[in-house]
Amino acid sequence: MTKIYLANPRGFCAGVDRAIAVVERSLEVCGAPVYVRHEVVHNRYVVKDLKKRGAVFVEELDEVPDGATVIFSAHGVPRHVEDEAARRGLQVFDATCPLVTKVHKEVRAHAQQGREVILIGHAGHPEVEGTMGQYLPPSGDGGIYPVQGVEEARSQQVKNPDDVAFVTQTTLSVDDAAAVVEVLKERFPDIRGPSKNDICYATQNRQDAVRALAERVDLLLVLGSVNSSNSNRLRELAVRCGTQAYLVDGAADLNREWLSECRAVGVTAGASAPESTVIEVVEQLKSWGCCEPEEIVAGKSERVTFALPKELVGG
Repeated sequence: MTKIYLANPRGFCAGVDRAIAVVERSLEVCGAPVYVRHEVVHNRYVVKDLKKRGAVFVEELDEVPDGATVIFSAHGVPRHVEDEAARRGLQVFDATCPLVTKVHKEVRAHAQQGREVILIGHAGHPEVEGTMGQYLPPSGDGGIYPVQGVEEARSQQVKNPDDVAFVTQTTLSVDDAAAVVEVLKERFPDIRGPSKNDICYATQNRQDAVRALAERVDLLLVLGSVNSSNSNRLRELAVRCGTQAYLVDGAADLNREWLSECRAVGVTAGASAPESTVIEVVEQLKSWGCCEPEEIVAGKSERVTFALPKELVGG
């Protein structure tokens, strides 16, 4: 029989827990509807559930009626969005992950000093757009430049090579980011980096767990939506480790043929994927003849929690 190994840690991180709780608590305090700019977290099941409860997901603030309640997603927003919400007098609850906010503060500090910033991340991702939108130097000088990989790092030009810094998207592959940083340090020996790694603890822990799991299995199933950066990085890491891997939203996306000649299958979940999808996938695998799952613990245990906005606490 095919064995099932479950990665631990997996699934929701503290930032995702907090973001979902912000929406849920806002609905309790303010009543439906509440408006959420972009998907609060990148997971189809989470978004569908919150829609049922009265959350309305929009792309931009011009879709939000005057006097309404709006929530900024876990990925953060550019400064101009914050300013527009304040100008319109919208009631705002910020679900930005505190680890993303940390990167925002780094960018703001560099901008205040007129220092150029290289942002390592995936162009077009909401977190990258939000972080780039934090760069507002007082003099209008400087600049912030998105870099996606090693080749772009080798070619990216700056105005002042002696006064440049880098920050990273929080959900990157640890290995990929390290390779880019190595190139940047070769090109700009005096480049400044964050005092603590910008890649979040949960992203790194889940990647460590996938490395451990990839050694034991023939197939790895990563539960997460296609637009989830951290989930995509888990699948890519498994493939890099030599293990066949698929990114799936849930049990309905499984293909029984994947288990052909498979002695052991691993299951993990991205930081925005609910545990309920893990349970459904395991039950489907068991119905196809797989064994009871065994949990594989890798990395540090996670006891991190993030407080809700004070306006949503109590009452």
